[in-house]
Amino acid sequence: MPQAAILLLAFLAAVPAGAADLAAGKRVFARCGICHAVAAHAPSSVGPDLHGLFGRKAGSLAGYDYSPAMKHSGIVWNDATLTKFLRDPNAFVPGTKMGFPGIDNAADIKNLLAYLRQATD
Repeated sequence: MPQAAILLLAFLAAVPAGAADLAAGKRVFARCGICHAVAAHAPSSVGPDLHGLFGRKAGSLAGYDYSPAMKHSGIVWNDATLTKFLRDPNAFVPGTKMGFPGIDNAADIKNLLAYLRQATD
């Protein structure tokens, strides 16, 4: 087998099928960045700071005035809960203050989650 073919196969094996696109996720986040920051201790002008989001209990970031619905939701943010929330915030947490219609495109959500994992850690 020629070396170029071996290198190509090795590269393809190293990239998971359907891998998320961080650059695309950052572009999707532009819609979120109007209200949310991802840097640690960033001021929360409209929405809470997302730094440390994964594994955090919903409605628990000190200094942000969450809706009672979010405070008492019992949600812990992970890929599954964020996917449901991002698809339809008002259906997932009825009474949330987040005025966002949701994201219909599954690839956009996947890319956004990948970006958030990297940017909020």
